[in-house]
Amino acid sequence: MKLTKFPQSCFLIEEESTKILIDPSALLLDEKIIQAWMKPDFILATHKHFDHFSEEVVQKILSPKTKIFTTKEVAAFYPNTKFEIVKEKDTLTLGKIKVEVVKAVHGYAPMLKGGKEVNEGIGFILDNGKKRIYHTADTICFPNEYKCDVILLPFNNHGVCMSPFESALFAKETGAELVLPMHNDNPKLPGDAQKMKEELEKNNLKYKFLKNGESIEL
Repeated sequence: MKLTKFPQSCFLIEEESTKILIDPSALLLDEKIIQAWMKPDFILATHKHFDHFSEEVVQKILSPKTKIFTTKEVAAFYPNTKFEIVKEKDTLTLGKIKVEVVKAVHGYAPMLKGGKEVNEGIGFILDNGKKRIYHTADTICFPNEYKCDVILLPFNNHGVCMSPFESALFAKETGAELVLPMHNDNPKLPGDAQKMKEELEKNNLKYKFLKNGESIEL
């Protein structure tokens, strides 16, 4: 399974001929990124915020066969896009990858007043039978029993998701062998990468900060 990181919380996961794109947005977008995203088989969207889903960009990269999975809240927010509706505890089979739809609890801050609140956030655990990859989405800490080998983990805080301290503890509970930090490159809501490294090392967690466009094989 090949995993490539892109801006914010976007990842492209490829298993044989299947391309799964998670949270494509217009943040820090360039033509090279658009070309890498072209004609995915599946798109997974965790919540409605523009830095996780861009309707304009998605319309450019779709193929006639692309299916987009998300919540009712996202579908209502972007009425010009056709979605397949999912909810927590649903299970999908995308090629040879099993996808579990899991809980995410998006934080609240006053800047989200007026319709920007997220009431139906979700995350995804992708399993190819060898590795389990958990994309937490934007979330604060919450009790759960999710287990994974690799966790894609936010740490920018700002009231919308976990701080480095909480993120490291959250990752440790999942039993993850590798942490791939995310959601730190939004210019308006930057994350403290040094603090994240300190907290991960304090908890004896292996990690790798991927650059945008960088890939790893899992």
